[in-house]
Amino acid sequence: MSFIFNEIIYRPILNLLVLITNLVPGQDFGLSIVVLTVFIRLVFMPFSVKALRSQKLMSQLQPRIREIQEKYKNDRAAQAQATMALYQEYKINPLAGCLPLLVQLPILFALYRAFMNGLRPESLNLLYGFIENPGVIKNLSFGFLDLSKDAPWLAILSGAFQFLHSKLTVAHTPSAPSTAKTGPALDFSAMNKQMLYFFPILIIIIGWKLPAGLVLYWAVSTLFSIGEQYYIHKTVHKK
Repeated sequence: MSFIFNEIIYRPILNLLVLITNLVPGQDFGLSIVVLTVFIRLVFMPFSVKALRSQKLMSQLQPRIREIQEKYKNDRAAQAQATMALYQEYKINPLAGCLPLLVQLPILFALYRAFMNGLRPESLNLLYGFIENPGVIKNLSFGFLDLSKDAPWLAILSGAFQFLHSKLTVAHTPSAPSTAKTGPALDFSAMNKQMLYFFPILIIIIGWKLPAGLVLYWAVSTLFSIGEQYYIHKTVHKK
């Protein structure tokens, strides 16, 4: 399993990262991280759009889901069958929100290793023959940021970006009506509000001591998510 991960995911990403480093001005490894982050997010953007569209539609269908819960409150099997029929009618995949994360998890692990090991000369032995070996990859990026060391200010900035993204998510997610008879439903607005402060604080705590290269990836990825949120709100959500 380790061999498969290294050869199919980690090594290609490391080579792509070094290739970008060879092409960007000044062979800036930090700039390479930014370019690679945007590239990966663009690749996975169709999955993200589909997931957020499903989340939006599921939130809008809460009144009908509650009707189903009331109608079949004594028959869980019929309730589940009617709910799935409703999802199929609107072409909703309830698990779509988990798919982007599940697909990206191996990529995230590979990126972590690439960012951690990419600055080490011995890691360059994994380069393909057609990738030029830069010899040494510099720690210093943008003239001031040491990618190999922690950067608490960058962790705080990443947390601020995450807060803004969560704020936009809450603003664009309608609340589901509450009905005591049928019990709690899937209120995505309520869940998003609970996560509004949790995720930014968690990111700051985790990123506080992580190498700046990895935190830079998260900051750029979150900024991309903010732009993606605007795109989805103006296109997919209005269909």
